[in-house]
Amino acid sequence: MNEHQRARRPGGRSARVAAEVHQAVTDLISERGYGNFTVGEVAARAGVADSSIYRRWGNLETLLTDVALKRLNAQSPMPDTGSLTGDLRTYAANVAREITGPDGLALVRLAVALSGNGRQGDQARDDIRDERTRQLQSMLDRSRDRGENAPDALEVLDHVLAPMYIRVLFGMVPLTPEYVDGLVDRLLT
Repeated sequence: MNEHQRARRPGGRSARVAAEVHQAVTDLISERGYGNFTVGEVAARAGVADSSIYRRWGNLETLLTDVALKRLNAQSPMPDTGSLTGDLRTYAANVAREITGPDGLALVRLAVALSGNGRQGDQARDDIRDERTRQLQSMLDRSRDRGENAPDALEVLDHVLAPMYIRVLFGMVPLTPEYVDGLVDRLLT
C-alpha cells in the first residue's frame, strides 16, 4: 500500500489539523469577533496552509458552522440519570458550563452571527438548531419511554436554554447551579 492509498485515521494528522483550525477560529472570534478575520489568518494561527482549509471546508462560513456543530456534539452522549428531572438538570448544567467556559461566549456569538449571514448563514443557523433539537429529542424520547410526561424540545429551548444564552450574551454570569436548576424546575411544573 503506498502513501496515497493509506486510509485516513480519525486520530491522525487530519484530526489534529481540524482541532488546531477549530481552536484558531475560536480564538479569533474571542479576540476580534465574527467577520473580523480571514481564512488566511485562521490558517496562519493554526499553522496550516490556507489551501488546506479551502480544500476541507470550502469557505469560512462552512468552517464556522463546523466549529459550532462540533462544539454542540461534544456534549454527547446525552445524560441518562433515570429521570427526566435529573436528565434535564444534568443537560442544562453541561450547557451552562459549555457556554460560560473559556470559549463559550465566542461560540454563542458565532451562532448568532452565522444566523444573520444570508443563505449560508440561514443554513448554519438551521443546522445548529436542528442539532440541539436532535440532542434534546433523544433525551425526551427516552423519558417518554420510561412513562414520564416530557415537554417538547422547543419548550426546553424556550424555557431552559434561551435564558442561559441571553444571560451569557449580556454578561449576566455566572450561571449558578441554583439558577440553572430553577429553569428546569419551572419548565416541569
